[in-house]
Amino acid sequence: MQHLVAIHPRRRLFPLSPPNTKQSREGVFFLTGVRIGLTVLALGVFSGSLALAQEPPAPSPERTRELVRMVRQDCGSCHGLTLRGGLGSPLLPENLRDKPPEGLAQTILMGRPGTAMPPWKAFLNEAEAEWIVAQLLRGFPEESK
Repeated sequence: MQHLVAIHPRRRLFPLSPPNTKQSREGVFFLTGVRIGLTVLALGVFSGSLALAQEPPAPSPERTRELVRMVRQDCGSCHGLTLRGGLGSPLLPENLRDKPPEGLAQTILMGRPGTAMPPWKAFLNEAEAEWIVAQLLRGFPEESK
């Protein structure tokens, strides 16, 4: 029986166990779990792109001003007042583009344990965190004076 070998991201080879494989009529082995996983992943990516198309509801004009000020001043104290980075990483669209919006919103709300990123859930609700992420991905607005 042939054994399939997968390549780990660090380029180490490791064998895939034969019970997870089945032979097709052509003699090629398919990983049923991997095929199912890839299908689920593709559906998740597709549904995630649909979620991106739907803009989170904008807060009231007064709350919008408060959120812009908070991001520019409070978040800016670590991420830089221009959001180009500092103690924290840059918050520019080109730096965030490859990150899932849901994960960014959760990072805002829950922080990152073991790092300088604090949780902001005491000051923001989930919709506000999602709005902030949408603005960061677009290019965050300047603070109005």
